[in-house]
Amino acid sequence: MNLYLELFLCFAKIGAFTLGGGYAMVPLIEKEVVDNKGWLDKQEFIDSLALAQSAPGPIAVNTAVFVGYKSAGFLGAICTTLGAILPSFLIILIIALFFRDIKDNIYVEKSFKAIRPAIVALIATPLYRMGKNAGINKKNIIIPILVAVLIAFFNITPILFIVLAAIGGIVYGKVKEANK
Repeated sequence: MNLYLELFLCFAKIGAFTLGGGYAMVPLIEKEVVDNKGWLDKQEFIDSLALAQSAPGPIAVNTAVFVGYKSAGFLGAICTTLGAILPSFLIILIIALFFRDIKDNIYVEKSFKAIRPAIVALIATPLYRMGKNAGINKKNIIIPILVAVLIAFFNITPILFIVLAAIGGIVYGKVKEANK
């Protein structure tokens, strides 16, 4: 099959059957891209997630761009991006056409409430797996918790932590490189 079509269909399938947004798509993307297709290895996937999280925009789309570009260049990135966003766009468009008629339906409300715990699990699973694959242990978990508390309760801008993390990563990389 044409690689471009394969990239598009892979991400269209992921985009069509995932509820809960980008983080819920991460385990499906990993399964397809790393395990099934072999377009990226485990470390490249973790690196792509780090890039996807630091770039503006949804993590699933950013990851799709990275995978597509790595696999087939600029056209590959276009194919994966369209595959990732087109199903959601079409589904939301269809829902919007009928939502006014069904928004107060008790079964629709109950369905959305029933889906919420599953979505939390879909988001928690890749976060746990990414932490495990990145070598994060129990004592390293203190830093993100501390940052979350500082942002939530002391109104410190997240941009400060992004800049500090970037500087810290650069310094860490230089020190590690110098010690080789």
